[in-house]
Amino acid sequence: MERLAHTYPLGALSDQIDRKLILAIGFGTLIVSDIVLAVASNLLAVMAGVALWGLHMGMTQGLLAALVADEAPINLRATSFGVFNFVSGIALLLASLIAGALWEMIGPYATFTAGAAFTAIGLVGTAVALPR
Repeated sequence: MERLAHTYPLGALSDQIDRKLILAIGFGTLIVSDIVLAVASNLLAVMAGVALWGLHMGMTQGLLAALVADEAPINLRATSFGVFNFVSGIALLLASLIAGALWEMIGPYATFTAGAAFTAIGLVGTAVALPR
């Protein structure tokens, strides 16, 4: 099956090299973004953190859908996308609740530090769970 670019230019790159490597780099970019935002003390630092966050989104969002398509049996592809989107939605809801609670109780530093920590856990889990 021919691979198609999902988000240019990184989607095109994922058609040429291991998609899991790009996903790992995207997770790493999110960790750096969260750390920059956690310690940001001026507008320029916040803008750098947001730019890194946007780069992470460009690296991972289309790629995650491509990985679902790659790994799902053809007769279960639609079901696989449904499960993926359902689980992603629940995870985003929980992440938003945790982030909001941390922001209100402790502040932005805690929110972004926790985001970096959760992403690091996800990076390790992905490295272990996804076959090479």
